[in-house]
Amino acid sequence: MQLTCAAILFDMDGTLVNSTPVVERAWGWWAERHRLPLGEILTFSHGRPTIGTMEHFLPGADVRAEAAEMEKYEEDHTDGIVAVAGAAAVVHEAQKGAWAVVTSAPRLLAERRLAATGFPLPHVLVPVDEIDRGKPDPEGYLKAARLLGIEPADCVVFEDTRPGIQSAQAAGMTAIGLLTTFPAEVLGSPWAIRDFRNIRVERGGKGFRIFTASLQ
Repeated sequence: MQLTCAAILFDMDGTLVNSTPVVERAWGWWAERHRLPLGEILTFSHGRPTIGTMEHFLPGADVRAEAAEMEKYEEDHTDGIVAVAGAAAVVHEAQKGAWAVVTSAPRLLAERRLAATGFPLPHVLVPVDEIDRGKPDPEGYLKAARLLGIEPADCVVFEDTRPGIQSAQAAGMTAIGLLTTFPAEVLGSPWAIRDFRNIRVERGGKGFRIFTASLQ
C-alpha cells in the first residue's frame, strides 16, 4: 500500500526514541512517594504531559514542583535510551523535505533525548512547554503544520499512543500507529505498523511516498 503526503510529523518517546527505562524509573519514584499504583500511572501517562498525569492522579493538588523535579531527573538521565528500530532510516529520508517532531516532553528534554539517540534536531520541534494544551488536544500538531507551511490534511503523523493518535486525527492529519507501546486495538488508528522496519519512505515530487505491506 502507498500513502502520499507533503510533510511527515513524528512523536518522540515510543515513536523515535525508546525511553521506557528512564520513564519507568521516574514514575516509580513518584508512585512510591504518593502510594499510587505504578501500573495505572504508566498506562495513563503514555503520550501525555507529565503535569497532566500528576493532576489526574492527584486532583486539586499543586504538582508543579514535582513535575519540574521529574523533568530535571529525566533531563539528566539518558542511560538506556535507544532509537526505535528503523527510525533512523526514516528520519534520514524525512530530512530531504518537510518534517517535524511534536512531543509531550519539554524542549530541553526532547533535545537531549534526540541527541542521545543520534537523531538530528528538526527545524520544527514543538515541545509541550511551548503550547497551551498538550495531547490529545491537536494544538501541537496544528502548530507544527503552520510552522512548516503545510496544510494539516497533507501531513502524515507517526504516533505510539492513543492520546497522540487522537491529537493527530483532531488536527485533520493521517495518523499511523506504531505498536511499540500498545496493541493496535488500543491505539484507535486504522493504520498500524510494528515499527519503522515495516515501511519505506521516499522523497518524491513535492512531498513523500510511504510504502508498506503492514498497514492495517
